[in-house]
Amino acid sequence: MAIVRLALPVAAHRLFDYWLPTGLAVQPGSLLLAKLGRRRLAGVAVEVAESSEIEPERLQPVDEVIAAIPPLPDDLRALAHFVASYYQEPIGQCYAQMLPPLGAGREPREAAPASPSDAPVRSLNAEQRAALEAMLPDPPAFAPSLLQGVTGSGKTEVYLAAAERVVAMRRQVLLLAPEINLTPQLADRIAAALPGVRAVVLHSRLAAGQRRAHWLAATSGQAQLIVGTRLAVFTPLPQLGLIVVDEEHDESFKQQDGVRYHARDVAIYRARLRNVPIVLGSATPSLESYLHAKRGRYKLLKLRRRATARTALPAVRLVPNRVADSLEGIGPVLATAIAERLSRREQTLLFINRRGFAPSLLCAACGWKAACTRCASRLVVHRDASRLCCHHCGRVTPIPAGCPECGNLDLLPLGFGTQRLERAVAALYPDARVVRVDRDSTRRKGAFASMRDAITTGAVDIMIGTQMLAKGHDFPRLTLVGVLGADNALYSAEYRATERLFALLEQVAGRAGRGAVAGEVIVQTDFPEHSLYAALSRHDYDRFAETLLAERKELELPPFAHLALLRAESRLPRALNSFVEAAAEGGRALAERRGRRCQIFPPTPAAVHRRAGLERAQVLAQSADRRALQEFLPVWRSELDRIGERRVRWSLDVDPLGFA
Repeated sequence: MAIVRLALPVAAHRLFDYWLPTGLAVQPGSLLLAKLGRRRLAGVAVEVAESSEIEPERLQPVDEVIAAIPPLPDDLRALAHFVASYYQEPIGQCYAQMLPPLGAGREPREAAPASPSDAPVRSLNAEQRAALEAMLPDPPAFAPSLLQGVTGSGKTEVYLAAAERVVAMRRQVLLLAPEINLTPQLADRIAAALPGVRAVVLHSRLAAGQRRAHWLAATSGQAQLIVGTRLAVFTPLPQLGLIVVDEEHDESFKQQDGVRYHARDVAIYRARLRNVPIVLGSATPSLESYLHAKRGRYKLLKLRRRATARTALPAVRLVPNRVADSLEGIGPVLATAIAERLSRREQTLLFINRRGFAPSLLCAACGWKAACTRCASRLVVHRDASRLCCHHCGRVTPIPAGCPECGNLDLLPLGFGTQRLERAVAALYPDARVVRVDRDSTRRKGAFASMRDAITTGAVDIMIGTQMLAKGHDFPRLTLVGVLGADNALYSAEYRATERLFALLEQVAGRAGRGAVAGEVIVQTDFPEHSLYAALSRHDYDRFAETLLAERKELELPPFAHLALLRAESRLPRALNSFVEAAAEGGRALAERRGRRCQIFPPTPAAVHRRAGLERAQVLAQSADRRALQEFLPVWRSELDRIGERRVRWSLDVDPLGFA
């Protein structure tokens, strides 16, 4: 009796044995249907064996083979086992990341060549040509490169020139973008630069049938260029010849729930498996990638100036934040600069990374502040809908007519967000055409694309937006960027806060002056002497990165240490505390027996210690040696399984981006 070992999409760190009925043709990687309890699940055949350790009478048969989905190839199966091992995730759930939507849906059709476009394709300058030659070894082989280019330096043109060469060799290219909103623009650029290339897009918001069709086109080799978000890193590509990770520093590449993996790091491992070059691109590389490049593990390729001689990097001005005659946070210097752009029919972007009207609601009489009853956070005022919203759990409640504590009618919104800024701009510039771009205004399908088109065609004078507008967009008429509220991040206890803030501000600053007219950036701040703003004024990422690396080394934080975070949550504080205390004690005992190469810190509350009615706590494991941490984690996970409390839900996050 033939036995097939299946990886099923359940929270189990093991494979499941089934017997194979006569007549079913199965090979490793085949997609099968089988029963697990009362459920009928799709799983991947990992191994076909002649016997099982389970008694024959307890084995169930495989129901059927899903022939419409081709077997996963060797490199994808090896990648699944790497993700399961490195990130301590259930093997079946790792395999599930690699599969397209199943069931009914539009049948696959051949991937169409990208449509030609009238947009001109710039020829490469000397820096771009040098980078192109360095990133593609001859003969092709695994070679990681960090392409560090200032905003507007033409990194995308280099990617597409490299893609053109690789496609000409009858190979495929995988291009990863950090966010779904950036994929349409990339597709347009591909259409302009590579009109004969068959390209498909892969991301989670595609309709199931369309995503399945694109996946099959990539798997069959029909699609030559695959553009996608982090899930696209798991796409089978039989002729893979190049991987590009654009904006490699972006946190969107880290999956924060389910299977917690970092798509950039998985992409590097996949490139190694397939022996192909990989390019990581960014104006502000992650400190991890920057350090690898400094140490020679990656080729460091630099684009130091913008792609065309007439478009210099924008000048950055630091102006006082708290000025008496400000209107809703807009100081007089910024207000005058906006008026000047309006008179010249140029565009302005006002950046504030807070959506809603105001971050909190205060009673002026007794000091009451509107708080979420389910989370350890304040409710955000959304004036447009006359409601208070929790941005953690989604709870919505009407704005009260008076203070629930003392009855006072004088309730004050504290601080400002995009909605409040939009109202202020409308009052200051009543004839201006204003658009607000944030998660609230772009919920409707196609809304963001419509806004982007209106901005590109000049139908908008002033944009008010969050980080959705900070990266990847090219608006030639945009000459002024105003930054409000950036200082808030400087108060954060997160060790990555300043790294994130610099990257975000450099990205948003880079939106200005990408056309024929020089750009300007005005940052309102209370701390103009801060090293972050000093580096931003000079567009000097390297100097700022060196400062951060020195701090991280002294504090023994990444990239000079390796972390794993046990996250736990429960509705019962006593059960939660009991579990994390036992987890920390057990971890310390294990670390002691293993030579103390890993350090286990005492349990602490999460940064948001209550979310959606669940109390949250965490335990940090740290080591200077990545291998030591990797050897420790499976043993610790087994200990966590042993002491597991059914009323506590927990997970391990390897290489966490923070402690939220």
